[in-house]
Amino acid sequence: MKEPQKVCLSIAGLDPSGGAGILADVRAFAAFGCFPAAAVTSVTYQNTQGVFGSENQSGEVVERQITPILDDYSLGAVKTGMLPSAEVIEAVARLLGTIPDVPLVVDPVVRSTSGFDLIDDAALRSLTRRLFPMAAVVTPNLAEAERIAGIAIEADDDLDRAAEVMRELGARCVLIKGGHRIPGSDPAVAVDHLFINGVRHEIMGEYIETTSTHGTGCILSSAIAANLALGKELVEAVTVAKAFVNEAIRTAPGLGKGNGPINIRTI
Repeated sequence: MKEPQKVCLSIAGLDPSGGAGILADVRAFAAFGCFPAAAVTSVTYQNTQGVFGSENQSGEVVERQITPILDDYSLGAVKTGMLPSAEVIEAVARLLGTIPDVPLVVDPVVRSTSGFDLIDDAALRSLTRRLFPMAAVVTPNLAEAERIAGIAIEADDDLDRAAEVMRELGARCVLIKGGHRIPGSDPAVAVDHLFINGVRHEIMGEYIETTSTHGTGCILSSAIAANLALGKELVEAVTVAKAFVNEAIRTAPGLGKGNGPINIRTI
């Protein structure tokens, strides 16, 4: 009998331009052969040139989207992205608490690349308190790691300090993205730092100079979730996902007038 297709759920915001958010997430899930499902937490108004506003959903609306999915599907993995309020986070945490064995990837989206704040301090506190302890991995970029940890990351040692703060907040595994931006790092290498119970693993990739990186964080976290659903261990899942995103950046279609989307193709 054929093994059922793995189902991956994204709980995140909607980017109508398709470069980020749930539209990017479901394409990343499908690229690895997983069946995608999604719940919308916020409808954003954006394109490659920036985020111009958003309409956040209530906790009840988000809960009413997720509950039928949990009632019907056996999930392989869950990824969370933009969770705009403490109310939404509480609803999501309550529901995900009913499926503790399903790998959860938490992408702590706090600000858009263009500088639009997507989450307030109360929601961030709720995110760390409720979802970090449930996560298989948390995937902040440098700016997000700085805000969560409350420290400036200006040297390599600061990565360890930030990861330790997040571990104390309950995150057993943390992937800090964008390590190549730290002074003294090799500019030709894009390195992300994966901390598993305090032990650091460096995930290397080629640094690609480009104006097309819209949605890379969303797609990386979704690709990690898909690979966890397929049974890969975390280091391998992150390594495969990073290589996938690097290739997607390298072959970006050059769309839009600003920071363009990357090329999500089936593996």
